[in-house]
Amino acid sequence: MSAHDAKRTILVTGVNGQVGFELARTLQGLGQVVAVDRSRLDLSNLDQVRAVVREVRPALIVNPAAYTAVDKAEDEFDLAMRINGEAPGVLAEEAQKLGAALIHYSTDYVFDGEKDGAYVEDDPTDPQNAYGRTKLAGEQAIAATGVNHLVLRTSWVYGTRGKNFLLTMLRLGADRPELKVVADQFGAPTWSNTIATLTAHLVAQAFAADDSAAWWNERSGIYHLCAGDSTSWHGFASAIFELANLPNRPKTLPIPASDYPTPAKRPSNSRMSNERLAQVFGLAAPHWRDALQLCLTDAFPVSPAAHS
Repeated sequence: MSAHDAKRTILVTGVNGQVGFELARTLQGLGQVVAVDRSRLDLSNLDQVRAVVREVRPALIVNPAAYTAVDKAEDEFDLAMRINGEAPGVLAEEAQKLGAALIHYSTDYVFDGEKDGAYVEDDPTDPQNAYGRTKLAGEQAIAATGVNHLVLRTSWVYGTRGKNFLLTMLRLGADRPELKVVADQFGAPTWSNTIATLTAHLVAQAFAADDSAAWWNERSGIYHLCAGDSTSWHGFASAIFELANLPNRPKTLPIPASDYPTPAKRPSNSRMSNERLAQVFGLAAPHWRDALQLCLTDAFPVSPAAHS
């Protein structure tokens, strides 16, 4: 991964996902981006994972692909574990053999949500649902290989593609005058573009380093990467309707999580500190409201009313 090597290859998984779609764009110019979807690289097929990495021979693997159906994971634990737990370990093994590095994404759900205050990277993990357990297994599998890696834990990811809270609220808000939204779970809504943009800054630093091996040796590990500050799901929904400037803004009613039971238990506190990211890399994620405003500008280049 020398700085003068213009042909260094970056393999990006899950290119049709929220973060993968953005990464395929933000990483342009840093190397030859090989962005693959599930038809080319299916993380549930570990032999295919190995074969694709050996074929592409990347200098860096960036892995946003994951099993993200949190409630379904309670019933599909084996599949979720293969994709979220075993496949990242295989990617790490193959990267290690190539002398490559790996950037992987994890989640606030590795914590139990009981801490009073923001979680830091060294806090004890204690996932409360199947999804969180599989993502923690992925973190551990990567670390066990000794590969040069960055594991970036993020939270409440949304964007203008796929399935996420933002798009659900915009869809429901267009049809209903009133919505009930959980108000006693807290975290940082994080735009997929923020994750991809900050990742590109990390990659640029790694590739520009005079001594790439030393850069990775000094920095490998887990970092929290989520939007600045925090809110509740109710606060997030209220901000969506306020900033989207919808012609008929629905009323949002705060409810406790106990009024909205789900198969998978969600942590009540998903706040995570970005301080290590700032100290080590000099990067600061935007405030969640500022990023939301930018995302909605992306979604509605002209006033939403013009689309109605």
